[in-house]
Amino acid sequence: MLSLNSGYRYYIYRGITDFRCGMDSLSGTVRRELSIDPTGGEIFIFFNRKRNMVKLLHFEGDGFAIYHKRLEAGTYELPLATAQVSSVEMSSEDLLLILGGISLKSVKRRKRFSLKKD
Repeated sequence: MLSLNSGYRYYIYRGITDFRCGMDSLSGTVRRELSIDPTGGEIFIFFNRKRNMVKLLHFEGDGFAIYHKRLEAGTYELPLATAQVSSVEMSSEDLLLILGGISLKSVKRRKRFSLKKD
């Protein structure tokens, strides 16, 4: 069962994904394009060219699972990237905002403690 929480690392693949691809092709894309082992427990996010479909790939310890969603109207917003990178790491909160259709540009975050240096 897929649960989006801060216990996982999330990576959005910024390239165009052919949505006829299954688990094997998507895991190959992760290995080839992102240079990450797809069996490490991270969640990888893929969008189609129109950005109206999303697939999340996750290895659950004993096999791969895919979550696939198609919007009937509208598109998903991709987070801004500072350079030509093949992937962007993001938080579970940002992913939930994207999946919920909330513009990341309009979100104002209040100051919180973090162990990460920003």
